[in-house]
Amino acid sequence: MTVTPRCNYLFQNRRELHQFLSDYQQTVRINNQPQIVSIAIKHEFIDPLVVLQQFAKSNQLHLYIEKQAIQMDGYCSDDRMAMVGIGAVAQLTIDGGNRFVAAKQFVQSTLAQTVICGDSHLPFAGPHFCCSFTFFDQNSPQDSAFPAATVFLPKWQIFSYQQRCMVVANVLIQAATNLERIVTDLWQSWQAIQAIHYELTPPAVDHRLLLRTYDVADRAQFKRSVRSALASIQQNVFRKIVLAHAVDVVSPLPFDPIASLQNLRQFYPGCYLFLTSNGKGQQFIGASPERLVSLRNGQLETDALAGSAPRGKTTSDDIHLANRLRSSVKELHEHRLVSQFICQQLAQLGLDPQLLPLRLLQLSNIQHLQTLIHAAVPSDIHLLDVVAALHPTPAVAGMPRPIACDSIRRYEGFARSLYAAPIGWVDHRGNGEFAVGIRSALIDGRIARLYAGAGIVAGSDPDRELAEVQLKLQALLQALM
Repeated sequence: MTVTPRCNYLFQNRRELHQFLSDYQQTVRINNQPQIVSIAIKHEFIDPLVVLQQFAKSNQLHLYIEKQAIQMDGYCSDDRMAMVGIGAVAQLTIDGGNRFVAAKQFVQSTLAQTVICGDSHLPFAGPHFCCSFTFFDQNSPQDSAFPAATVFLPKWQIFSYQQRCMVVANVLIQAATNLERIVTDLWQSWQAIQAIHYELTPPAVDHRLLLRTYDVADRAQFKRSVRSALASIQQNVFRKIVLAHAVDVVSPLPFDPIASLQNLRQFYPGCYLFLTSNGKGQQFIGASPERLVSLRNGQLETDALAGSAPRGKTTSDDIHLANRLRSSVKELHEHRLVSQFICQQLAQLGLDPQLLPLRLLQLSNIQHLQTLIHAAVPSDIHLLDVVAALHPTPAVAGMPRPIACDSIRRYEGFARSLYAAPIGWVDHRGNGEFAVGIRSALIDGRIARLYAGAGIVAGSDPDRELAEVQLKLQALLQALM
């Protein structure tokens, strides 16, 4: 990977763009090696969700992820970032237990043939790889919507941050590439981005009253699974397990995932919003409060997020519920399992994790116990190494992890797919961010499968756990409706 001086003129003059890429094609022909040219252009603010709505096609890979303001213990941080990646100039899909290693090798080998130019000194310039991993590394036959790992370098990637914007075009140059066609496509796409309509187009028809909802596995079965899990906990088979529940929502018209994300923006401003496509018309969306890991300039941040309570209808009721959550033996035990696991996994990588004091993460309808964890990361540890070490945490699987995961397959009567799994990006410098795909839905035309889960530990009550799952499902039900 090399970095060239700035060349801001490239998308101001089509002839210069053609000549610039022609020089790289000459090098490709001499070396007999393909080259990816990553061109970064700063731009006035664009909403990446609008770009996704207006440019993404159902037969393309694409990823959208947005980190909104987070409210913790009454404090609201204004740290909003959004990214969209559309199309693919290079991609990897793979199943199996080696998927994180293969993903890292794919990123590194792709970067080895990439040159970065344009406004490369600015934040979010350069190639960013879009990543999604399913919960299990081996998918069952019924879980064919998404491979166990999907990593791709987008044709176009757009980041918005602090009312600024970075547009990146990634171009694959081969010896036989029709350069005129490539330049025409780049030029036309760039003109379309500049002329973009800055508001989301609302759905043409409101069909909320026509939606039908079905439990994938009935609620009685969920409570039976909780009781069985509690018996296993009492017998010391495992200490915790997270059991998910799923519902199918059927519509007479295809769902609009962009409209759903826009709704989630309004309803759940303290969450990660995400949408990823498999290029076959199926999309996975969600509003997750949980970060798996972020890495910037060698500084890692992750969250232990476990232990939940509803929000109160009045201020006094809200304070009462928060205080009860902070002092609950059961909820604190569940939270401690997660934070201890994360610290142990980071320590096995040779890191020295530092924990901040326990706090509350308060969302519109639910609040969670949260511990922020920091660590310095040396350059020889890749972000995907950390993702592999942490996924799945006890917050979405259980402890011990292997036994809990085996039991999840037995208890749950459906495939998790991307539910509770890592979704995010990593850039050419090794920076990146991954959310945990909870409070999520798989959308396939007129059918949306919604997922939510609850952590089962000693002291759990089947009725309360079912009520917690139903509360979490409201995030997506409101957005779809």
